[in-house]
Amino acid sequence: MSDVVIIGAGLAGLCCALRLQEAGVKYTVVEASDGVGGRVRTDVVNGFQFDRGFQMLLSSYPEAARVLDYAALDLHFFDAGAVIYRDGEFIPLMDPWRHPSMAWRTLSGDCGTLMDRLRVMRLRRRVIGNDLATLLAQPEVPARDALEREGFSTDMVTSFFRPFLRGVFLEPDLTTSSRKFHWAMRMFTRGRAALPAGGMGAIPAQLAARLPKARILLNAPVRRIAPGCVSLEDGRDLLCGQIVVATDAVTAVRLIDGLPAPAFHSAINLYYSLGEPPIRGPVLLLNGEDRGPVNNLAFVSEVSPLYAPKGRSLASVTVLGQSDLSDRLLDDAVRQQLVGWFGMRVGDWKLERIYRIPLAVPSQPAGALADVKRSARLQNWLSVAGDWRGIASINGAMESGRLAAEAVLERVLD
Repeated sequence: MSDVVIIGAGLAGLCCALRLQEAGVKYTVVEASDGVGGRVRTDVVNGFQFDRGFQMLLSSYPEAARVLDYAALDLHFFDAGAVIYRDGEFIPLMDPWRHPSMAWRTLSGDCGTLMDRLRVMRLRRRVIGNDLATLLAQPEVPARDALEREGFSTDMVTSFFRPFLRGVFLEPDLTTSSRKFHWAMRMFTRGRAALPAGGMGAIPAQLAARLPKARILLNAPVRRIAPGCVSLEDGRDLLCGQIVVATDAVTAVRLIDGLPAPAFHSAINLYYSLGEPPIRGPVLLLNGEDRGPVNNLAFVSEVSPLYAPKGRSLASVTVLGQSDLSDRLLDDAVRQQLVGWFGMRVGDWKLERIYRIPLAVPSQPAGALADVKRSARLQNWLSVAGDWRGIASINGAMESGRLAAEAVLERVLD
């Protein structure tokens, strides 16, 4: 018998287990799939590393910085900013504070106006100048309304903010809460976007390596829960004093009566292998034309060389939503758009993988973050964790796991 059974070995469940382990509480983690990580996993095939969906770790995430060993992850950083494709050219829009050599090109570029650059500086100063509580106490409006209130030109919103924030929120209309928008801008401004050398799956792998293997049961889907008991699909009953449901939201709603089901945004991630990349460097490419299936693209092997075998490169392409097109037709549509960007050489790219991710990011429109951190405790024997319980992100998932563990400790150590 364990003091606590944690259902789910994603980032939330693993961080919950770590906190309980620190407190000397006996726990068991049960996971339905064949590995840890939840939505943060990496498949290694033929020398390529395929993250299951394009993701980044922001070095400024406070919970991640506290829990993870960044040096051991061997983080490789994106350039701070983006390169925007529009009207047949690639326009760099870089952070002049961190890329001073690009300052003139950024300030004099064709994306937006000089006043837009000044408004970016004003927004940057505000999101890092205020304490986080003050920032998150501002009235909630859709992110698109927040951009309008900042006074950004239509060109700046269409060419930069819309594709950039679409890539973060995975929703096309920027209805996401302004609180998440301001929080995300704070994280991007204070830190750098990075990939672990060994792929995003290295993050949960590092967390799991700190836990005894015997404490994590894989391939163990849960049938139902009740006070003091977690019943597995294989017929086993795990007796315990406390239960933490740290699964995806769909599974949590199935296991917990009356739990409201959050909506999700979906995405499709396509990976192409190629020889020499047409653009060098660790940059994020954005579709600034507001047409075509591609929202953003990165040559991830330019960020970390381990993403591709020697002599090859790997491109990660993000398409928003869940297309009704077959894999072949979606590939054709993506290639047709990218031929306009890079020329006929795209015809030589090899499609390696397609990940269709229906539950990619929880939907958090204006009003959803009235309570930025919801209580983890639902009943005296039951707590819940997951990125959808706070500001949805890698940091949110990790923080929710710790908060659930602390809710449990209030009962176990009482």
